[in-house]
Amino acid sequence: MRDFARLFPRSIRWRLTLLYSALFVVAGALLLGFVYVLAAHSATSSRTITSVGEPGVPGTGGAPAAPATVSAVAEILRRDQLHDLLVEAAVALAVMALASLALGRLMAGRVLSPLRTMTATARRISADNLHERLAVPGPEDELKAVADTFDAVLARLEGAFEAQKQFVANASHELRTPLTLQQAVVDVTLADPDASAQTLRAALQRVRAAGQEQERLIDALLTLARSQRGLERRESVDLTAIVRERLPDSGCRVLSRLEPAPVLGDPQLIERLVVNLTENAVRHNLPAGQEGWVSVWTGLDVTGRPGLRIENSGPVIPPDQAAGLFQPFRRLGPDRVAGRHGLGLGMSIVAAVAAAHGGRVLARTRPAGGLIVEVALPPAQPPAPFVPPRSPAPAAGVPE
Repeated sequence: MRDFARLFPRSIRWRLTLLYSALFVVAGALLLGFVYVLAAHSATSSRTITSVGEPGVPGTGGAPAAPATVSAVAEILRRDQLHDLLVEAAVALAVMALASLALGRLMAGRVLSPLRTMTATARRISADNLHERLAVPGPEDELKAVADTFDAVLARLEGAFEAQKQFVANASHELRTPLTLQQAVVDVTLADPDASAQTLRAALQRVRAAGQEQERLIDALLTLARSQRGLERRESVDLTAIVRERLPDSGCRVLSRLEPAPVLGDPQLIERLVVNLTENAVRHNLPAGQEGWVSVWTGLDVTGRPGLRIENSGPVIPPDQAAGLFQPFRRLGPDRVAGRHGLGLGMSIVAAVAAAHGGRVLARTRPAGGLIVEVALPPAQPPAPFVPPRSPAPAAGVPE
């Protein structure tokens, strides 16, 4: 079997050539066979030969020839004509088969020419020039559809590479900041020969705080990576119970309307989603003394999917900056943070957790200030299909 596969040409151009030639030979053979059958049938059914004898010739003087002799001669002539037709048809078919090989190879090359150009361009594109595209011109055929699909994949890869580079640069910066702070505190303390025990204790506390900040950032990065990797297990989760346990109890006024919302997913990741949203709603709110508030809702949306909506008061946010909140290490400035620094990964973790569960998350700004974040997750059980109620049959004697 393998030896037979080795004998078969691997080039798709030769395969198409042989396919074209085989189809032509089969079609030509069928056509010639059909013509041969028609010719034989016509010669048999419609041939009528009459022979008139010549005067003065013995056996023919004015008398018709013997019917048996005429029939035998006619049969011999018919066989000779059919044989000549068959030989000439076979020769013509052989010549046209050879011509079909040349024409088939030529046409296969023309058909595959865009594919060779696409292959050469795809081999040239690498991680350093993902901005290039195939950009195949021509009609909207199958080859152009393949090229457009490949260009779309390249666009997504380019975006992913750029996002990865930006993420690595931001993560390096965020991790380097606490290290720089720790080194500066240690160097300043060691440079003071008269440092007291209280000064050393204060320096150690600052180093410890910077280490805790690093630990929080690393935990957030691990959570983000775990969310982007996908779910390892799914189970029924009570979203309402998680939200009820994680409602903020200080910092601002909390308004809640919690309805049943069973979710299918990872309990730990869903809890992290809820914690990030509630902490952000409290952290990025109005300053103390300005009556900030947070509104929390859980329940089923119009499509029957469980969801979570958190709305809070706060500074006015430009509407075009709401989508950027889900980018890692994206912050909206000191007015948004209000003096308390976050890691810049909370909303990106929320987006990653929602995507891992097959859900969606949407952020909208409030004209009066603040933000509205809506999360939709898959239900624990798919909703039953809607079946319209059947109208009862009319009672006897009652007109419809």
